[in-house]
Amino acid sequence: MNEQERNLVEWLADMREEEATALANRMLLEEGADPVRVLELCREAMGVVGKRFEAGEYFLPELVLAGEMLENIGAVAKPLIKKKPGEEAKKLARVLIGTVHGDLHDIGKNIVSFMLDINGFEVRDIGVDVPVKTFLDEIRDYKPHVVGLSGFLTVAFDSMKETIAAIEDANLRREFKIMIGGGQIDETVRGYTGADAFGVNAVEAVALCKNWTGDGK
Repeated sequence: MNEQERNLVEWLADMREEEATALANRMLLEEGADPVRVLELCREAMGVVGKRFEAGEYFLPELVLAGEMLENIGAVAKPLIKKKPGEEAKKLARVLIGTVHGDLHDIGKNIVSFMLDINGFEVRDIGVDVPVKTFLDEIRDYKPHVVGLSGFLTVAFDSMKETIAAIEDANLRREFKIMIGGGQIDETVRGYTGADAFGVNAVEAVALCKNWTGDGK
């Protein structure tokens, strides 16, 4: 990570809205920075914000401001991500994704949704703070090949475990794979929640979906 990238992460995490937004826009629009890289830096900054929130250093207003900053940067970055020739053809498998209940973070989820979309997957994003029942209703309606559970706060781990247990109790688990992702998720958390796999970034999430679904046929 170079100095400019470190500055972007630091300024976003420190709520320096004007400076962070100006830097991101300059990187994207004037310097031709990789938009996926900029979005990943935003995700990293949100991870810092999540830790500060859990430590009682930040509160809801900071989470809202962070979300607004990242939404504005994402609006500039996402149109700059180029599709490869031929990627417009057919949609692959269906992926249902949402942030579990008790967590309002969405930048990581949004990046994964967008990257899945440009890689040819059909994505239904059901938002943040999603109750268990909503996941079950959406699964029955959408019939996904993959379900993605997102969460940045450590309290989300229990919500993920609860959601996956409910999916199993409803006899729906055999029909798809479940991946989880977020700020501090690792193999221990995967085992705790009962998910099939975890991804530390959007690239890994796309790779998981491709490995699980093949051509989506």
